[in-house]
Amino acid sequence: MPSLTLGVVAHVDAGKTSLTERLLFETGASSTLGSVDAGTTRTDSMDLERRRGITIRAAVTGFALGDLTVTVVDTPGHPDFIAEVERSIGVLDAAILVVSAVEGVQSQTVQIWRALARAGIPALIFVNKTDRAGADTAAVVAQIHEHLTEAAVPVTRVEHEGTAHAAVHPLDPTGDEVVEALAVRDDRILRRWAENRPVPARLVDQVLWRDAVAVPVLAGSALTGAGLDPLLAAIARLPRAGADAGGPVAATTFAIDRDAGGQRRTWVRVWKGNVVRRCRLSLAGREPQLVTGLWVSTAEGLRPTHEIRAGQVGAVVGLSRSRIGDDVGSGSPRPAQHFPPATVRALVEPVEAAQRTRAFQALQELADEDPLIALELSEADQEAAVSLYGEVQQEVIAAVLEERFGVRVRFSGQSVLCIERVIGTGNATETIGVAGNPYLAGLGLRVEPLPENSGILFSPGIERGRLPTAFIAATEEGVRQSLRAGRSGWAVTDCRITMTASAYCPRQSRMHEKFNKSVSTVAGDFRHLAPSVVHQALARAGTGVCHPVDRFELEVPEAALPAVLTTLGRLGARVGDARPTGRSVVLHGSMPSGRVPGLSRALPGLSSGHGILTTEFSCYARSHDDPAPVRPRRGPDPADRLTWFRAHPR
Repeated sequence: MPSLTLGVVAHVDAGKTSLTERLLFETGASSTLGSVDAGTTRTDSMDLERRRGITIRAAVTGFALGDLTVTVVDTPGHPDFIAEVERSIGVLDAAILVVSAVEGVQSQTVQIWRALARAGIPALIFVNKTDRAGADTAAVVAQIHEHLTEAAVPVTRVEHEGTAHAAVHPLDPTGDEVVEALAVRDDRILRRWAENRPVPARLVDQVLWRDAVAVPVLAGSALTGAGLDPLLAAIARLPRAGADAGGPVAATTFAIDRDAGGQRRTWVRVWKGNVVRRCRLSLAGREPQLVTGLWVSTAEGLRPTHEIRAGQVGAVVGLSRSRIGDDVGSGSPRPAQHFPPATVRALVEPVEAAQRTRAFQALQELADEDPLIALELSEADQEAAVSLYGEVQQEVIAAVLEERFGVRVRFSGQSVLCIERVIGTGNATETIGVAGNPYLAGLGLRVEPLPENSGILFSPGIERGRLPTAFIAATEEGVRQSLRAGRSGWAVTDCRITMTASAYCPRQSRMHEKFNKSVSTVAGDFRHLAPSVVHQALARAGTGVCHPVDRFELEVPEAALPAVLTTLGRLGARVGDARPTGRSVVLHGSMPSGRVPGLSRALPGLSSGHGILTTEFSCYARSHDDPAPVRPRRGPDPADRLTWFRAHPR
């Protein structure tokens, strides 16, 4: 039986989950129509999702369309979860982008469309809420042409728009409206149209649905069901990725959750081969794990199965060490995904002090599942901090901790995450037994800058071969650990650390005795000495604090431009160019990431609700604040040499 993995994506509140529920109901997969307002949707399983009426975690469901099995991936619509959306997009065959006929194309709509384009996912656009007062499908189609794609071709028409009686009818595929729209996209149709010859339906079908040179636009209402028949017919015509059942398994992990009984499930898209029960899967090259259970989504709900076939999405039980984004075998044929860093950091603490250990364990489990949750745990200071993409994500982490682990937490100390970059070259050396060095280790290190995005490169230098491998590894471990907090407390990156000198006491023992640590160097000597040496070298090289910067594209009405430019200047933005487009102006520029939320909050008032803002992480730029922002250090400072030595005795 053929299968299609279909994503439903949209800006928050465009009606994406309502459309998913309508598809399930109309195809008989659900006997009742779920409601977002009533909290009865099949795909929103978290209490927080039901309370707020938004999708937070990608959810999988399915229905049958004739002999076609459709697996639906319902994705989040809130900007805080664009990473969750992009990870889900990577496993799709095709997608429905939902746009509100009232609100039109919004910021997140543009972001999602670009994500679909980057992944090469074919899509159709569904203009929802045609029954609502103020609905204007023609205006929305014009916005789609302007902001998303000029290849959009309407294939339905709406009657009685903006009323509860709104009805949707398919257009004649060989009629003038469709043919003229396709003529500018395909030379074969253009030639026939120019020669006033009829265009066969099979050619229209090929251009519209199989050649991916046009994007079909349909309209309707998830609330009333208007337009659902044309939409279902369109879904059946969407292209599907090829399925190769032979050869070794290739799959991608895109979500991790737990069933009602607390059993851990790993959701995978299988690209090649078949995953069968009791087989062993190696994720990301790690030790193979035994598959103890398999589940697939069907029209009757999630059902156990003996195999997940190539082309299918399913849940695997038994992969206790899986992480979102892990590949099996050759993994996904789609382009690799690169997610921007989170730019906000916040401390997490349990409401009840007695739950601190449990809270730490729960946070660690979440971070182990999702590599985008950057967690910092300090047992010494009894503190935990996470990096965040926004306030809603913070609320979600709190809700997951309470629902899944029974731990209530609060967040505090939010700050923008900066980094430090090395400015010059610095050297430092510690000698055994000199100036209070308590370790049986001598070490020299040189620090020098590298180009942006190089990360940290550690080189043993000339010490390779002169120093036991374990001591080199311990030195690197100490260096990398200490660079998590530089001279101003921020993580140091884009630098090379080279060993320039070393000394140690060989393994020794007194007569008739075993190994004696008091007169022999151990790995811990280099591990504890390295942070002090590298911070001495950093002090001589100098570091600069750099703050995150976002690129932005901002479209506002011409009349709003003066107020918008004033606000941008106040927020420290730099406008690169301004391009008139109709009655609007499109601005491109950059601004500190930490000030983007302020612009987002102010934009509706500045633009009378007609502004469209899209942003993406650009780079880290040198901070010109005086003084530069400092992150408070927790625990001993390796730059304070003697205090560090006392805190880490031999």
